[in-house]
Amino acid sequence: MSTESSSYIPGLQNVPATRSAISFLDGQKGILTYRGYPIVELAKHSSFEETCFLLLNGELPEAGALAGFSNELRLNRRVKYNVREIMKFLPTNGHPMEMLQTCVASLGMFYPGSERMTAEGNGPSEEFVNGTAIKILATMATIVAMWNHIREGDDPVPPREDLSYAANFLYMMNEREPDAVEARIMDACLVLHAEHTINASTFAALVCGSTLAAPNLVVASAIGTLAGPLHGGANQRVLEMLREIGSPENAESWLEKRLANKQVVWGFGHREYKVKDPRADILQSMLEELREHRGGNISPLYDIAKALETAAHERLSQKGVHPNVDYYSGVLYDALGIPEDQFTPIFAISRTAGWLAHWKEQIANNRIYRPTQEYVGAETREYVELSARQA
Repeated sequence: MSTESSSYIPGLQNVPATRSAISFLDGQKGILTYRGYPIVELAKHSSFEETCFLLLNGELPEAGALAGFSNELRLNRRVKYNVREIMKFLPTNGHPMEMLQTCVASLGMFYPGSERMTAEGNGPSEEFVNGTAIKILATMATIVAMWNHIREGDDPVPPREDLSYAANFLYMMNEREPDAVEARIMDACLVLHAEHTINASTFAALVCGSTLAAPNLVVASAIGTLAGPLHGGANQRVLEMLREIGSPENAESWLEKRLANKQVVWGFGHREYKVKDPRADILQSMLEELREHRGGNISPLYDIAKALETAAHERLSQKGVHPNVDYYSGVLYDALGIPEDQFTPIFAISRTAGWLAHWKEQIANNRIYRPTQEYVGAETREYVELSARQA
């Protein structure tokens, strides 16, 4: 009964899964836009709050609309005490991504409204969709920052309503208000990671959303997908790799050995980009800005990263392999005092904006995903009773 099909493409490479107006990527030219706006411009001029509004609603907001949206995010930063209690019973050595998926999956139990996702009628109201998106976006950073303290046996730092999204997150993480440069860099990092077309985690969100599952479960499914080292977990591996190299002088010989053994060089290469990821360029420029701001005092891993990029350019650039967004993001987060295992949860905080934008777009013209397969198993056969089977 095996079937043959020339249409089967492993990994669904370049197979359109949806039609979307949210983001555009040209990997040959190194272009990424959100709703038509280049990521370079948004990282320079926009804020995470404004970028979230843009992704969710399709247009940049007027001043009053942005102020109202930002205020709603500020007012929804707190989470129910039940979520905090869940965290207290989780293993303290567990990975934060598993904590995050668990807590986000539980949100629908504490914030009623999921019953509005029904196959009957015309679907959920715009009020429910927008309100739920704000609630999930607002609490993501709170949950990640709370875990940073609860796993150490400490009470979490309460969120502040007088700080921006990025500044409040750093405040809750480090128990001190960040300076203006640190807050702006964190803000730009969140903008850079907010959306990236139909990647693995966004596709997971689309599939889950197409079943009309509750939006918190849609985000939880995407979090689980993002946790894999081939998707969101690579920036943590980059730091481990740079520490293994040890010094800029070792970069070239380390790379030669790595390539000879056909081992992964973390943070290099991308399924879409054949030039340097434009987000990597922006992250590197922010590392330079932070170094200057601190009078040259920044992680020595940055110099190792630059040396490795130089060595890799000579060996890999002709193959279209260049640094991706993970390469410098981990170094930058490390310089901001963020623990390595929290790098991917920060990715999730930011990408929630894109996931929810795609969820909103999906349910507006929904059809449940049901791909087919190419069967390569056994032909139809007769069941044999256990007593008659031969060893």
